[in-house]
Amino acid sequence: MVRIAILGAGIVGLTTAVNVQREIPLASVTIIADKFGTDTTSSGSGGFFRPTTTLVRGVQPETVKEWAKDSWDYFFGLAMSSQSKETGHSLVSGYIFSDEITDVEAPLFKDIVLNFRVLSSEEQKRINPNFKYGCFFTTIVTQNKKFMPWLMTWFKKNGGQIDMWKVNKLDELAGRYDIVINCTGLGSRQLLKDQAMYPAKGQLVLVKAPWIRMFVLGLGHNSYFIPHDDYIIVGGTREKGVDDQDVVQEVQDDILKRAAKLLPQIKGAKVVGSWSGVRPHRDPVRLEKEIRVINGKKLGVVHNYGHGANGVSLSWGTAIRAAKMAKEIAEQVAQSAKL
Repeated sequence: MVRIAILGAGIVGLTTAVNVQREIPLASVTIIADKFGTDTTSSGSGGFFRPTTTLVRGVQPETVKEWAKDSWDYFFGLAMSSQSKETGHSLVSGYIFSDEITDVEAPLFKDIVLNFRVLSSEEQKRINPNFKYGCFFTTIVTQNKKFMPWLMTWFKKNGGQIDMWKVNKLDELAGRYDIVINCTGLGSRQLLKDQAMYPAKGQLVLVKAPWIRMFVLGLGHNSYFIPHDDYIIVGGTREKGVDDQDVVQEVQDDILKRAAKLLPQIKGAKVVGSWSGVRPHRDPVRLEKEIRVINGKKLGVVHNYGHGANGVSLSWGTAIRAAKMAKEIAEQVAQSAKL
């Protein structure tokens, strides 16, 4: 039986672990991480499906679109199923506004989401005259505080194991596992000395505003609204190179001030929480396999990390490919054992 370890328990790690179980059903699969559940950055994600090439630099747009389409197909299936409340998936319609026509005319996801159309100048003036251009579409929101526990339950139900500790070097796993899939995100800076990784801090505000049922993004203004079951996520910030996770009151005040300009209906909403996390960016996303020889022992390694702000949107698509790479290595291991 091939022994596989998944490093990292964020959305990329969990989706990868489940896909490995699907692809290699007889494998022994263990998730190793020092943070799980609400302690991960993924748990605070808005989960808004809007994959963008501007935040996935160094990868061909066609490849990003393939990853995104696979994620969409899976999430859409969940959103349309009787499990949608449990998994935290829902279809939500809304608007993106911008002063740049290229932002709304033909985004990467145009042919993936539903009901996409560019607003006429008349519509734009009537709905939000503060921007020059806009588009409307229906997409999927994934609430990771529901989806991640659901994935973990699925993983354990299918024989998956959990090991809570921090791996400092891949050398520590040689001999214990045949294959390691690295989904550590920013942890790869230490684990692999990968200097291509960089943090981008984001801060969000959670408000009670049940009268707002649509998403709204104001590009260039860094303001957005993403509806979840119990609150609206109001954002946000993107501070490249900043890796502290402190919630700053002045930043929160600014987020709400900008949000009120984008969507005046937010005025009077009750603040019920706040969140700050660090997005793990890499240019490009690392999705590849290799064979390492450590102390005379072969260790198959698959890398799947660096998704940054596109973590949810691309997670299932890259997980499918990471699992297939692991299967290829497993077949090589099995073949070598026969020789």
